[in-house]
Amino acid sequence: MTALNASALPDIAARGEVAVPQYPLEERKIGIVHFGVGGFHRAHQAMFLDRLMNAGRERDWAICGVGLLPGDARMRDALTAQDGMYTLVTKAPDGARDPRVIGSIAEYLFAPDDPEAVLARMADPAVRIVSLTVTEGGYNYNPSTGEFQYETEAVAADLSTRFDAAGAAAVGRAGENGAGANTAHDVGHPRTMFGYVVEALRRRREAGTEPFTVMSCDNVRGNGDLAKRMILAYARRRDENGLHGGDLLADWIEQHVAFPNSMVDRITPVTSPEDIEMIAADYGIDDAWPVVAEDFVQWVLEDEFPAGRPAYEEAGVQMVEDVEPYELMKLRLLNCSHQAIAYFGLLLGQTYADEAAVDEHLAPFTRTLYMDVEGTPTVPEVPGIDLTAYKDELMARFANEAIKDTLARLAAESSDRIPTWMMPVIRENLEAGRSVTVTAAIVASWARYAEGTGENGEEWPVVDRLHDRVMAAAAKHDEDMLAFLRDEELFGDLVEHEAFTTPYLHALETLRTSGARALLKELVEAA
Repeated sequence: MTALNASALPDIAARGEVAVPQYPLEERKIGIVHFGVGGFHRAHQAMFLDRLMNAGRERDWAICGVGLLPGDARMRDALTAQDGMYTLVTKAPDGARDPRVIGSIAEYLFAPDDPEAVLARMADPAVRIVSLTVTEGGYNYNPSTGEFQYETEAVAADLSTRFDAAGAAAVGRAGENGAGANTAHDVGHPRTMFGYVVEALRRRREAGTEPFTVMSCDNVRGNGDLAKRMILAYARRRDENGLHGGDLLADWIEQHVAFPNSMVDRITPVTSPEDIEMIAADYGIDDAWPVVAEDFVQWVLEDEFPAGRPAYEEAGVQMVEDVEPYELMKLRLLNCSHQAIAYFGLLLGQTYADEAAVDEHLAPFTRTLYMDVEGTPTVPEVPGIDLTAYKDELMARFANEAIKDTLARLAAESSDRIPTWMMPVIRENLEAGRSVTVTAAIVASWARYAEGTGENGEEWPVVDRLHDRVMAAAAKHDEDMLAFLRDEELFGDLVEHEAFTTPYLHALETLRTSGARALLKELVEAA
């Protein structure tokens, strides 16, 4: 057994089973800081960069990963011990594997250990991109109103904190000059992505350093536009609080910082103990945190990088002027379909996406009733894409038995996903007078799932940032069948739309009395 680190690469390479970096690790120079190093980032953006490095390119664009949350300490320990490397194994539907060691992450910083080290790295002129995979909820906005949520605990703390001694002095001077600064603010360090990005940009502006580009890679529509709106909202509130020395940093960010939109796609399940054991048994590599993903991968990225960028197009990235058609296609056909199979599959007693994707009723419900009838009408024409073939390919990807993507993963954090991905489909179809019967059934399946107990009495954990709230709403179904829809933050005024509530009430009643199989059978046979 070989522990994965730089000194082990010759031994791993000699076996000929696993590809290893074809570039000296000491030649990596950091050009990108990334917030949210998880399985997806390591199977996607870091993998594309590793491709370029293996081709002899872009070694000055290596990644510095940053973790903000307590749970990120585990990633710090894993990557630091392994010189930033990890094993990526992609699995095709026919069972073929492609294992390789990825080396594009040159550094990992756990922000609570040394906040100043993170800020210093971000202020370094060599860093020209700050990228994000912070999940849908990481943008801290109300999905119903689209407004930034200033009251979130960590954000509120950042909005009342001076981040260094120089900043504190500047605030004091601004107050003395009548600029309205509040000199009672605490002095400390950022706790949030917003705090780090804005403070790093403040330092770069002060030093006369060109700003970095902020590149969002999260599954939200207009992810770059969203990142820009939320970061500007945060920066403006700090401006109003006098925390930038009286200068208006938000205006400078708006004028000088690029926020390209992107569409990202690769099904990447949570790494399981079985994955770690497989890599040890089959390849002789002791890897603390490998990644297993499907063989399909796609990245469509707007070409807006004033400070420069890696030659992504040489690694297979589609560089375009407008990413929106690709983005809507993916969000409304792949992501929403994942929600279609997640709750229904769990209610049917299934565990994995591949089971749900071939189920006699859930498969046609997803492929025909959702994708064709309700999803596709909301997707614009996508250059170079045959939507029928794309939808067929999605079902084949879902059915990939080698991946073992859990339905529990797909059902997690629903209060971020349903409002972000499915509510726009519902709204658009309601406005156009089209059917919402299927999306009503999907939302009803979430409401039934949020009751926390299955049809045979089995119990499951509802993993959601609004866990208590959604479960409390679902617990009221006996007295109010519309209780779940009354959460305006999640659903806006949807409860007032009879065209939606009528099929929703029927679906929820059927789910609670006759079960998921009965509802799916009824809907499929009626089509």
